[in-house]
Amino acid sequence: MRRASQLLAVALPALVLAPAASAQLFANPDWKESPVPPAPEFDAKRMLEIDMPRMLDLKYGVDPKTLVVTDDGVVRYVIIAKNTGPGGAVNAFYDGVRCATGETKSYARFSGDSWHAVENPEWIPLERARTRYNLALARQALCRSGAPRATTGEMVQALRKREYLD
Repeated sequence: MRRASQLLAVALPALVLAPAASAQLFANPDWKESPVPPAPEFDAKRMLEIDMPRMLDLKYGVDPKTLVVTDDGVVRYVIIAKNTGPGGAVNAFYDGVRCATGETKSYARFSGDSWHAVENPEWIPLERARTRYNLALARQALCRSGAPRATTGEMVQALRKREYLD
């Protein structure tokens, strides 16, 4: 059973994003991203944790009330980085994932008590992003077979059930 779980942990990420990689070859050249609204309010108390390698005292999660799937196929959300050590600092990022192409974009960062827009945000491949939380979130809850899950409720359910580990 343990061996099967280990094999699944290695194979599942490739299966989830493989359609996205092939979709890049056939991506719609006329695709345009819908207008991006301002970063939504979030509450770290609602955070649903995502599985990440343990790095210092940081936990990453998403505020489920910020999850939105737009008509252009982009999933936008607020990801929270919470320090569980002394001080308990909270940072947040207003990001998006495009499941069809396996890309991510960061729109704004929250630090202290306010949002700061990212200058010239660009789509970059999930595998090449400097941070790994968007890749983890896409695999664990946002994307399935190169497309967003059917509803944000399904995304939240995937995080709560941790179905990607079964």
